[in-house]
Amino acid sequence: MKKILVTGAKGQLGSELKVLSNNYSQFEWIFADRTQVSLDNLSILQNQLEEITPDFILNCGAYTAVDKAETEHELADIVNHLAVAIIAQYTKDHSVKLIHISTDYVFDGTSAVALSEEALTQPVNVYGATKRAGELACLKANPDAIIIRTSWVYSRFGNNFVKTMQRLLQERDTISVVNDQIGSPTYAADLAQAMMTIVTAPDWIAGIYNYSNEGEISWYDFVLAIQEIGGYTCEVKGIPSAAYPTPAKRPAFSLLDKSKIKRVYGIVVPDYKESLAVCMKGGL
Repeated sequence: MKKILVTGAKGQLGSELKVLSNNYSQFEWIFADRTQVSLDNLSILQNQLEEITPDFILNCGAYTAVDKAETEHELADIVNHLAVAIIAQYTKDHSVKLIHISTDYVFDGTSAVALSEEALTQPVNVYGATKRAGELACLKANPDAIIIRTSWVYSRFGNNFVKTMQRLLQERDTISVVNDQIGSPTYAADLAQAMMTIVTAPDWIAGIYNYSNEGEISWYDFVLAIQEIGGYTCEVKGIPSAAYPTPAKRPAFSLLDKSKIKRVYGIVVPDYKESLAVCMKGGL
C-alpha cells in the first residue's frame, strides 16, 4: 500500500484532504502537524521524512501570515523556502512524488489578463518572495515535482476570509471591503480533489499548474456573494486598497489561468459561487 504524507495537516487544505482521504482507502495516509514534520526546524526535517518513508508528499504546510511575514522574514523563508528545498531533495533522492502548494502572491499584480504558469513572477511582499524562492528551490532540487499555485483559499476549517465575513455580516450594520484587488477564491475541498486527481492519474506530468475556482471578482464581490448565500442584511461598501492600508502590499490583479490543469489532467473547475454555497452549507 502506497503512503501519502500530508504536511500542514491541521491547516485548511490539510483538513480537507483528511476528509477526502476516506474516498482513497487504497493509500495509507499520514497527516503530519508541525511536530511530526517540522518545517521550521531544518535540522530534524530530513530525519523526520526518512522515518515516515512516504511514496507521495503533499506539501500543504506554509507560513501564510502575509502581514506578519514583513517582520518575520527569516521564519517565513525557513518554512516557505529552505524547508521546501529539503523536502524536494528528499523526494528526488528517494523517488517520491511531490505536490507542493504555492500562491498567486508570486505575481506583482500589474497584469490585466489571467496569469498563466509562464507569466513573469515579481512578488510585492515578503510572503510572496519566500514562496517564489520555494518554487525555484523545489524545481531545482526535483524537476519531477508538481507545483500548484492557488489563491484566496477558504474552507470549513480554520480561520479564513469567508468565516470572518460571515461573522462580521451578522455582527455589524455596515462593513467596508476593498474592491480593487481582482482574482478568484479557492474552496480548499476543490483543490484537495484536484490534487488527488493528479495523484491517481495514469501519468505524472511535472511542472507548475494554476488552480482556483472559476470567476473574476474583487474581495468586495466575494463578500456580496457571501451575503447573498447567507441572507445577511448588513450594508457592504466597496473601498479602494488605499483606504485600508496593510503592512504587506497585495497584488492588485492575480487571476489565475486554469487552462493547463484542465487540459493536462482533465480537471473540471467549479464556479466560485457554486463552491462557496457548498462550503457555507457545511461542505456536503
